[in-house]
Amino acid sequence: MPDIDIVPSGRPLGADVIGFDAAVPHDEGTMAMIRAAFSLHGVLCFRDQKLDEQQLIAFTQEFGEIESYVLSDYAMEQHPEVLIVSNILEGGEPIGLMDAGMTWHTDMSYIAEPPAATFLHAKEIPVDEDGRALGDTLFSNTAVAYDALSEDLKLRLAGARTTHSYEAKHARRAREGKSNRKPISQAQRDALPPVEHPVFRTHAESGRKCVYVIAGECEGITGVPEDESELLLETLAAQCVKPELRYRHKWRIGDLLMWDNCLVQHLAVHDYALPQRRLILRTTIKGDCPI
Repeated sequence: MPDIDIVPSGRPLGADVIGFDAAVPHDEGTMAMIRAAFSLHGVLCFRDQKLDEQQLIAFTQEFGEIESYVLSDYAMEQHPEVLIVSNILEGGEPIGLMDAGMTWHTDMSYIAEPPAATFLHAKEIPVDEDGRALGDTLFSNTAVAYDALSEDLKLRLAGARTTHSYEAKHARRAREGKSNRKPISQAQRDALPPVEHPVFRTHAESGRKCVYVIAGECEGITGVPEDESELLLETLAAQCVKPELRYRHKWRIGDLLMWDNCLVQHLAVHDYALPQRRLILRTTIKGDCPI
């Protein structure tokens, strides 16, 4: 087995994997160790990776069935499983998704079977004039958020469900000036109807309960009056992202980052602008219907 170290961040989630090359196949014992570390830490970072698109796809497939992004405008033509996340313009047009992650969220909760995990591979990272990396990503632990809730609230909302809406997500970002996307189309509405998920989701591996509520993207709670459910959703969303629950990832070129979309919410810090360039490749693996 290769000499691999798992170095925890010291925060409620996150760890660096040292001595691992994601570009080459690994034996099952090594991959079992990586999967166990992922289940424990929720976010793993593999530094100094140099993957082409096919190698990124192959590594992603070690963890499940890879899927294509539901909105594929910026999927790579030869590799539709790979989404380009970038602020770079060519001919005045963006080459990738520019507003990804600008609000706290968990990926694609607005579909019936949200992705189990997301992978990002950094090709270009923006830096300031002193060479410091910009565009950090914040992560927060939704299982610890659940643990900290009062027992009364856990009991009251046990089994309750809320509606996750792509249209609400789109409207929220536009309202807050955090989106450069075109207005949502009828075709997108038809392709992405609202879905219901549990307010408290059970992690498939650990069995831990996780708060599964995203600010501004969830509407209503079953069995709770509208005005009260709005307040509860705001309270739960704020609980998920308290500073003490967070890990802040400072990017380097070559980072390969993966995170668990049940255990984790995340936020991309947009503190850069052209000519500071960011280019990241993203893949996801299929998940199950949250329970």
